[in-house]
Amino acid sequence: MSKETIKIPDIGSESAEVIEISVAVGDEVAAEDSLVVLESDKASMEVPCPKAGKITAILVKEGQSISEGDDLVEIELTGESDESAEPEPAAAESKTEDKPAAEEAQPESASDAESSGASQTVTVPDIGTDDEVDVIEVCVAEGDEISEGDSLVVLESDKASMEIPSPYSGKVESIALSVGEKAKKGDDLLVMQVAGSVTSEKPAAEEKPAPKPEPDSKADAPKSAEKPKSETPALAEKASKAPGGEVYAGPAVRKLAREFSIDIKAVTGSGPKGRVLKEDLQAYVKNLVENKSPAANGSAGAGIPAVPEVDFAQFGDVVTEPASKLHKLTAANMHRSWLNVPHVTQWDDADITELEAFRKGLKAEAEKKGVKMTPLPFLLKACAAALKANPKFNASLADNGETLVFKQYVHIGIAVDTPAGLVVPVVRDVDKKSLWELAEETAQLAAKAKDRKLKPQEMQGGCFTISSLGNIGGLGFTPIVNTPEVGILGVSKLTVKPVWNGSEFVPREMLPLSLSYDHRAINGADAGRFFSTLNEVLGDIRRLLL
Repeated sequence: MSKETIKIPDIGSESAEVIEISVAVGDEVAAEDSLVVLESDKASMEVPCPKAGKITAILVKEGQSISEGDDLVEIELTGESDESAEPEPAAAESKTEDKPAAEEAQPESASDAESSGASQTVTVPDIGTDDEVDVIEVCVAEGDEISEGDSLVVLESDKASMEIPSPYSGKVESIALSVGEKAKKGDDLLVMQVAGSVTSEKPAAEEKPAPKPEPDSKADAPKSAEKPKSETPALAEKASKAPGGEVYAGPAVRKLAREFSIDIKAVTGSGPKGRVLKEDLQAYVKNLVENKSPAANGSAGAGIPAVPEVDFAQFGDVVTEPASKLHKLTAANMHRSWLNVPHVTQWDDADITELEAFRKGLKAEAEKKGVKMTPLPFLLKACAAALKANPKFNASLADNGETLVFKQYVHIGIAVDTPAGLVVPVVRDVDKKSLWELAEETAQLAAKAKDRKLKPQEMQGGCFTISSLGNIGGLGFTPIVNTPEVGILGVSKLTVKPVWNGSEFVPREMLPLSLSYDHRAINGADAGRFFSTLNEVLGDIRRLLL
C-alpha cells in the first residue's frame, strides 16, 4: 500500500479557516467522505476525500488559515496493491510483457483517470451573492466548440446582470440550466469535453486490463465503505453541535438569521453533519407563518393588522402589472429597516450661496475635463468631513446592538433613481478623492445604475447614504436608514430665502437637509454636531483644507 498526501482543492477564495476536522489518525475513509470543514468570509464548505484509505497523518489544525494547494492529510490508499497485481494475468492472456501491461493499467488509477477523464462539470462560480439568480440567456448549445473565457450563460440578480465565462476550452456535451431557471453558487452549469485531455491511453487501458480490475473494484467498494458506514452516525452526532453548544452554520446563514431575528439554535439543520442551511431557515419561518397565519389571528407579521384585499375593478377600469424584482426587493429592505430601526429625523437649511458661485465658476474648466460639476461631489466631501469629525455616524451596530463597529474608511452610498427602481451604488474612499474625481465617478456609477450594469460589490460596504431629490422639488422628506448603516442624509430642492445678516434681510441660496438616524446608536446631540460640521463646510468649502 502506498501513501499519498491530499491537498486543499480550489475553494473559490484566497484563503479559508479550518473550523472542523472530521477525521482522526487511524480512521478508514471512503471516497467522498468529509475530511475538514472550511469557512471563508462568505460561505462554509466541506472538503471530501478523493480516494478511499486510512488516515495516517493530519497536516492542518482547527483555526488554521489555509489556501488552495496546502497539504491537508496523509492517507494510505486502500486496495492499491491488489490493483497493481491484478493486471498480470490479463497481460499473460494477451501475450504481452509484464511491464507494458503494468503501464497500460496505470491510467485506471484514480489520479490518471482524472487527468485523462474526458468530461468536466462546470459549476456556477462566486457571483457576489448566496441568493439564487435568474438565468436570462444561455450563450452556448450542445456540441459547440468553445474557448476559455467564452460566455456560457448570462445571470441576472435583483440589481445587476453578469456573464459567466468558461474556465476551459473544449466541446459542450450537455447543459444543465435553461432560460428562466434559477441558479446559485455551486450549481451545475454544464458538462464539457476539455480540450487537450489525454484520451489516447484510455482505449489501450480498456482493451484487456480494464475488464479484470472492474469486478475487484466493485468487490472492494463495500469493504472500504463498511467501517465509515458504522462510524457515520457517531461522527454526525459529534459534529451536529459546535464547541460550546453552538450549531454549525456559515456566515451567510447566520447573517440571514440575524436579519429575521431567528434564534439559530432553534433551527434543525439538514446539511452535512447537521449544518444549518438557508433552506432550513426558510422552512422554519414558513412553519411559523403557517402556524400563526393572519387568517387565524387576524394579524400579519409582528402583530400588525393585515390590510384587507380590495377589488379595485368594481370602482372603474384598472390596469394590473407585476412589480419588478428590484421594486419588491427595495420594498422588503425598507420595510425591514423601518420596523427594526427607531428612526429620528432632524431638519436644517445649509447656506450654499458661495459654494454655488464657486461651482458655477468651474463650468468652463469642467467642459474641458469632460465632466459635469454638480452639487453632489461637494455634498460627498462635506459628509466625509462630518463623518470623520463625528465617528458615531461612521459606525454600525453588531451583536444584537451590544457592540459598535467604528469604520476607519469612508464609503458613501448615493441613491439613484432608475426606470427599474431605486439602487444605491457606493463611492469608496470619498475623503481621499478630489472633487473632480468624485464628479467623474458619480456620473459613471449613475450611468451604470440606469443601465443595470452595476456589479454586486459596487453596491456593498457603504458607511452612510445620501438621497438627493435634486431639482425634483419638495421642502423636505424623511429618508429611511439603509441598515446596517446608522445615518442617511436627505437633500431637497435648493431655494432662495431672505436671511437676516444682523442689519438687514439678504437673499441667500438655502439647501434643505433632513438627517435620519438610528436612535440606538445616535443621540440628538450627536446629530446636532454632525449638522454643525456639515453646514460649516457647505457654507465655506475652504474648511475642507483645514
